[in-house]
Order: sequence, then C-alpha cells, then structure tokens
Amino acid sequence: MTSKEVVSLALLFCPKSTKAEDDDPEPTQKSERIKHTMDYESFKEKFVEDLKDRLYEQGAEVNVSVNTVKKLNESYEAVTVTPEGSNIGVNIPINKFYGAIEDGRSYDEVVDKAVDVVTNGITQRPDFDISSLSDYSQMKEKLAMEVVSAEANKEMLETVPHQNMEDMAVVYRFVLSSDDDGRASILVTNQLLESMGVTPEQLHADAMENAPQIKPVEIKGMSEVMAEMMGVEQAEMMGLYPVAPEDEKIFVATVPDKVHGAGVLAYQDFMDQAAERAGGDFYILPSSIHEVLIVPDNGEMGLKDLENMVKEVNATQVAPADKLTDSVYHYDSQAKIFELGEKFVARQTEKEAEHAEEKGEKSVLGDLKAKKEEVAKTPKKEHIDKGAKTKGGEAL
Repeated sequence: MTSKEVVSLALLFCPKSTKAEDDDPEPTQKSERIKHTMDYESFKEKFVEDLKDRLYEQGAEVNVSVNTVKKLNESYEAVTVTPEGSNIGVNIPINKFYGAIEDGRSYDEVVDKAVDVVTNGITQRPDFDISSLSDYSQMKEKLAMEVVSAEANKEMLETVPHQNMEDMAVVYRFVLSSDDDGRASILVTNQLLESMGVTPEQLHADAMENAPQIKPVEIKGMSEVMAEMMGVEQAEMMGLYPVAPEDEKIFVATVPDKVHGAGVLAYQDFMDQAAERAGGDFYILPSSIHEVLIVPDNGEMGLKDLENMVKEVNATQVAPADKLTDSVYHYDSQAKIFELGEKFVARQTEKEAEHAEEKGEKSVLGDLKAKKEEVAKTPKKEHIDKGAKTKGGEAL
C-alpha cells in the first residue's frame, strides 16, 4: 500500500461531521481567553434553569427535564425539552455544552446556542402519527438494520432483539425520516416488539427483506470516494483519480445517507456483491458504524498489518460513539464463509497441516510400495539342497 493510499484510508476513517457537531457553539477570540470556574454539577444545575427561563421568555410552552439517554455505543445526561401535549421532544447532551465552557466559550454564548438548538429541533421534528408506532404492519416498511460491537453494547443488547455476527451484533431500527436536516429513528426493543405481538424471527425476516430497499448498498472504489470528498480536480492533481477498476486497492461500502452504513454486512447478498467488486476473497475493515472497507485478499497486505491499522485509526481518529470494533474480518468467496480474520488464518493453517500430513502419508505409502516392488524384481538365488553329508557313500 502506498503512502497516498494510507492517507486516503486515514481520511476516510475520520469521523464525519454531524448536525449535532455543527451545532456546537463557535468560539470567539474573547471567549477563548475566558476560563470556566464551574464544575460539571454546578454547570448542569445553572444551565438547565437558565435554558428553561430563556425558553419561557420566548413564549415556548414546554416541559424541561434531565434524563439519562441510553444509546448504542454511548449514554449521556441530556436536557429533554418536550412541547406541551406532545410525546416527541428534543434531547441535547449536557456534556457537549459543558465541554464548550471548558474550551473557553462564554457561559451566555453557550446558553444562547442551546436555545437555538432546542428551538430548531422542535420546529423540525418529523411529522408522523404516534399511534402508528404500535402498528407493525405500517412500521415494518421502515425497518433497517445496524451492526454494532457486541462487547461495547453488552448491557444494552439484553434489552433489544439482536443476532450475533462474530463479535458484532445486528440490531433493528424503525427509520422515521432521514434527510439533510437530520434523522429520526426508533431502536426496536424487546418491550416494543412484545407490544406489537411480533417474534424476533419475524422481525429479522422482514428486516432482511426491507432494509436493502430503503437503505441499499453502495460499494465504491476508494478513488471515487476521494474524488467526491476533495473534488475531482484536486483528486486528479494528487494522482488519486481516476483509477481502473482492477487497480482499486480498497473499496468503501455504506448506504446512501451514510448513516449506520455498516449494517450492510447483515444483508443477504452483500458478501457476494463485495466479492464481485474485490475479484474474490477479501478482508473487511470496520472503519466505523457508518461504513466498512473492503480490501482484496491478494497477498499485498497481511492480517496483522490490517489489524494494526484499524486499531491505530480507531484510537486516534474515530469518535467513541462511531466506533465499531478493532477486529478485521475475512470472507472466503469459494466456501461462502464470513469470519474473524484470526479464525480464517487458523482455518487455513489447519488445512495446510492436513494437506501436508496427507502428502506425508502418501509419501510413506509410496516408499513402502516402491520397496516392495524392488524386492519383487530382485532375482532370487537358486536353492541348493546340500543334503546330508556322506562318508564313503553312506549317509552320516
């Protein structure tokens, strides 16, 4: 792999900017020089009260509370603002705004930004019928699949239907809306599924059919992705684009909205589609929960090199909330086997040992057969019956 490809890979691993990140309060030269004096608990108490007062001053009829939001890959304390008479509100993470204070932003500036985030969130809430949430016949058309770390979400997985996929877990989500303004979805929990009267098996079957329809697979060569990221002219100038299909070293797999795109790993035909693009067997690098990388298994890069790359990028470039796993996976296109890279290596080593042993047995049998044939071809000495010794013609 060339240095340019390593740079490209690192760029792709970088966490994407999200709307929540774009909503962070911007620093000013003055506020950067201001150091905070409040600890987290003091900030939280004052922040919640001031946010509530500011919203009431604007005439907003809302309920404001503090809750712990439990999500896959993360949990955090949030201020929940819900309009009167509505079941849908806005959560803003308190630690994000406290972090802005730690970074030198002024307190008033942070509260102003929080008010803007809440106001925009309420006005842009998705419009849908809450009663439909209990109607599975309607909701199943919104079913999508996501793939997350089984170990990092061990506690959370006890409350949601899921299927294991090596050291990952496939979970299910109803996607209510997804566009440039944001994304609204509901994680399917055991409680929700039970209230709908649906079995986990039926949920999985429906998701396998529906997810590829609403979130189809996109597999692109790294050169094309880089051209999209930095512009065609810039990519051409750097020699990253265009690249012939057979010369692509890495492919990127995700979904159109680039959100939870690693879920394509669970799609029924994904592995075969990826094998076609990769030209056979391939490794899978979990760049984040939003996309995975496909590296052809052509001998150019070994498992250890790929594992080290994934671990380094996860540790330095990927936000904890976006991390999938530190593992590398392999797909055997002939045997149709998806497995951890280390399992693949162990399986290959075992096959080679068996092959060597088999060759050894054949060699031993061959040697024995050759010796037997050699003995059979050796002229036999005539048998001379000396008889009994005699003396004077008489037998002794």
